[in-house]
Amino acid sequence: MKAKIFITSTGYDPEKGKQVKDPYLGPCPTLGACRPDIRKQLQKGDEIYVVSGKIAAASQYVIGGFAIEEKISADEAYLRFPEHRLIRGEDGQISGNVIIDSSGKQHALDHHKSKNFDRRIENYVIGTNPIVLSTPVEIAEGRRLTLEILQDVFQKKGDSVWKIIGRCSNLTEKQAEKLRAHLNEVKKAARQSRQAGAVRKASEVAIQV
Repeated sequence: MKAKIFITSTGYDPEKGKQVKDPYLGPCPTLGACRPDIRKQLQKGDEIYVVSGKIAAASQYVIGGFAIEEKISADEAYLRFPEHRLIRGEDGQISGNVIIDSSGKQHALDHHKSKNFDRRIENYVIGTNPIVLSTPVEIAEGRRLTLEILQDVFQKKGDSVWKIIGRCSNLTEKQAEKLRAHLNEVKKAARQSRQAGAVRKASEVAIQV
């Protein structure tokens, strides 16, 4: 098994910046437009992880990752994932990662250069077994610990995510397992924090009564 971890574009942060539309990290994760190099190189069983983009408001964090289940064409993705077709939301942001229209041509909302279009529509990735930091508590813990986690995974010092992994780095199977274990620990700590908070709140209510 191989894996890759990459930093998404500057300004993209699920909590404090622009929404990360690709990869989509829901119950059935997908990667369909960004990083055609990664989508081409990795195969079924390999894993992909993504780090939030650089923003002024907060530290970057490992958003999550998933294993590759299959790779399909953009035409098939258009039919199978209508919810991932490009649309402009009420906030003006474009969402979706299926970048063709009903005729198979480049969608009008896809603003990348047309000369790279044929390359970008190959190898639409469908994932499985996602792990995602999604709640406010998980994200806060992820921001606090990501630098330490990446230093441990890569056994490399650095005072920024970029200095440790650059734009994109390879992960060995053991490194990917360690990264997933770290993310599970972050999620576990967040659950315990929520549970402790709920107990404190219940105690405060009981005292007031």
